[in-house]
Amino acid sequence: MNETKGPAIPTTIRYKPIGILRSEHRELSHIPIQPVYASGCKGEVEIFADYEEGLQDLEGFSHIYLLYHFHEAKTTRLTVQPFLEDALHGIFATRAPCRPNPIGLSIVRLLERRNNLLLLDEVDILDGTPILDVKPFTSRFDNRRDTQDGWQEHIAESTAQQRGRRQAMQVSATNAKRNWKDLL
Repeated sequence: MNETKGPAIPTTIRYKPIGILRSEHRELSHIPIQPVYASGCKGEVEIFADYEEGLQDLEGFSHIYLLYHFHEAKTTRLTVQPFLEDALHGIFATRAPCRPNPIGLSIVRLLERRNNLLLLDEVDILDGTPILDVKPFTSRFDNRRDTQDGWQEHIAESTAQQRGRRQAMQVSATNAKRNWKDLL
């Protein structure tokens, strides 16, 4: 690879929260693993007054991306054991929260916009999480048909559903190590 000189890469990047998420999820060990397993899990995002104007026309979308800060993540790990299996994988091949930059991403269902409040379903995010950005999910741009699911391709859907709906399952001694809190 040729080395080219370009703009200097900043050593620090700072973001300000634009809002805060409120959800029924107050314990990390009970949060569904992904929004697909969070049907019926309600929440709301309060967008701060300085940013409310930016919500104009959002109510026409059924789903939105929430980008957020994993504010309870305390450590960084480069390999983790994801909830779907007992093998270690690189952090960038998973969605675990113990990332070098603890940024989360969820696609949630937008039920309604009330001024600066976004009422949501399919929420897999801890109560009190700072929101960094909101973007509309657009099937025209975001759906892909020629995808591969890497190491997850061999995981049975029944296994994914059982492990993903954590609030409904009892954490056994063997599943305790899959607890998200262990990854924070």
